[in-house]
Amino acid sequence: MSQDSNAKGQQTTTAELAQAVEAAHEAFLKARSETPRTKAEWLESVASALEADAEALVQVAARETHLSEQRLTGELRRSVFQLRLFAEEIRSGEHLDATIDHADPDWGMGPRPDIRRVNVPLGVVGVFGASNFPFAFSVAGGDTASALAAGCAVVHKAHEAHPELAALTAAAVVRGLEAAGAPAGLFALVTGREAGAELVQHPLVKAIGFTGSTAGGRALMDLAAKRPEPIPFYGELGGINAVVVTPIAWHERRDEVISEYVASFTLGMGQFCTKPGLLFVPAGEDADLQEPLNAALREPAGHSLLSPHLAAGYAKAVEEMSGRPGVRVLVPGSFGEVPQPTVLVADAREAFSDPELLRREMFGPASLVLRYSDGEELLRLVGLLEGQLTTTIQGTAGDVGQDSTNELTEVLAERSGRVLWNQWPTGVTVSYAQHHGGPYPATSSNTTSVGTAAIRRFLRPVAYQGWPEAALPEPLQDANPWRIPQRVDGAWRRPEPEAVAAS
Repeated sequence: MSQDSNAKGQQTTTAELAQAVEAAHEAFLKARSETPRTKAEWLESVASALEADAEALVQVAARETHLSEQRLTGELRRSVFQLRLFAEEIRSGEHLDATIDHADPDWGMGPRPDIRRVNVPLGVVGVFGASNFPFAFSVAGGDTASALAAGCAVVHKAHEAHPELAALTAAAVVRGLEAAGAPAGLFALVTGREAGAELVQHPLVKAIGFTGSTAGGRALMDLAAKRPEPIPFYGELGGINAVVVTPIAWHERRDEVISEYVASFTLGMGQFCTKPGLLFVPAGEDADLQEPLNAALREPAGHSLLSPHLAAGYAKAVEEMSGRPGVRVLVPGSFGEVPQPTVLVADAREAFSDPELLRREMFGPASLVLRYSDGEELLRLVGLLEGQLTTTIQGTAGDVGQDSTNELTEVLAERSGRVLWNQWPTGVTVSYAQHHGGPYPATSSNTTSVGTAAIRRFLRPVAYQGWPEAALPEPLQDANPWRIPQRVDGAWRRPEPEAVAAS
C-alpha cells in the first residue's frame, strides 16, 4: 500500500499486510549481518530525512492533533536526537554483549569447551504508535528507532488519530533508509485495526512494540500469546503516577507543591502517560486547598484534546470518578471543546473501601487528591497501588534517611519503574540510564521503551560452541574485526575510542 493511499484513509488489506511483512523479512535477512557502523548510518540518514521535512511534518501534526507547533517542534527534535543517540550506541557495539569463553581444560567444574555468545536481532517487529506523542511514540518514535537499531525490520501500524502525519513521517523514514543504502522493505506502514490484528499474528513477525491504552494493549498481548509461536509483546500501557507529599514538605511548601502539581497534570492537557493522576497529601480541610489550586489553575492555557474519541472517554472517566462514594469535587472543570481542569478529593478511608479510586485513569486534565492521616495510613494507601510507570516523593532534607521515608521508597520502588525525588514525572528524557516501564498494568514486561536500553528488547542471545574461528560471526572472532567490546574469559576488553570511530 502506498503512503499516499494511507494518507487518504484507505485501509491495508490482508494481502497488502502479508506483502509488507514478507518484504520486511527479506530486508531483514539482507540487513542482519551488516556492521554496526552501517546500521548506525541508516539511523542517522532517517534523522536527516525527518529534519529535512520538519516544517511540513509539524504543520500536519498541528492540524491533526491540536497540539502547538512549539510542542511538536520540540517533540520532533527529541525523535531526531533519539535516532542519533541510538546510532552512537550501536556503533560502539555494547548492545551485542559479545562474550567469549576459550576452551579451558582446568575449569573448576571440569574441562570447558570453547563457547561464545552474542546478541542477534529478532527479525520483523510490529510497532503500534500512540496518539498523544505523534512523533516521540509514533511512526519514527522509540519502538521503531530501537527495533531498527537492534537490526530488525519494522512494520508500523499507523494510529488513526493522525493518518496524514503517519504517512508523511513514514515517507521520510523510507527515504532516509533508501538514501543510506538500506534494503528495500526494511520499514513499512500499514493502516486499520484489522491489519493491526493480522500484524500481531503473522508468523514472520517476531515481536511487538505497543504504546497505548491498557484495554487495547491487553487485547493485542493476548493475541500475541495465543499464537502457535507466542512472541514477546512490549506494551507501554500508562498508569496513574502517584505523587506522595510528606508532612514536612506539605507544611513548608504547600502552595509551591500545588502549583507544580497543577502544571504537571495539565501539561499537554493531561494527555501524558506520566501525568500525576494521584496526589497524596496530609489530612486537613478542603478549603485549605481551594485558594492555591485556583491560583495555579489560572495559568494553564488549554486546547482541544487529541480526538473526539479521547474527549468523550475523558468526560466519562471524570464523571464516573466524581460519582464514586466519598469523592468530592474541589474544582469542577468543564468538558467543552477546550476542557477546563478538574480536581477531585477523597479521604484515605474511601480508598480502603474502594481501591479503584487508586486505579482508574482519567486521561485528560483531571487528577485526584487523597488525604492521609499518618505514616501508617499512607503506607497502606501506597500498598493498594497497581504497577506504575513512575511514583514520586515530594519531601525535604529532614525526610532523607528517616526509616519512614526509606520504607515508603521501598514500597514505591516495588510498584514503579522510575521513582522521583522532588521532581515531577511529566518529562521522560532519552538517555542511557532512563527506564520507562514498570510492573503490570503500567507495562507488559520488565523492559524500558525509552533510552538506549530499549534496543535490547529486540535482540536475543545465540551461543556458538566449538566453532572454527573463521566460521564464527565477526563479533565473536578473536581478531575482533568490528572493533567492539568483548568479554574474554571473564574480563572485558574494549578497543581504543579511535579504533571504534574508524571501524
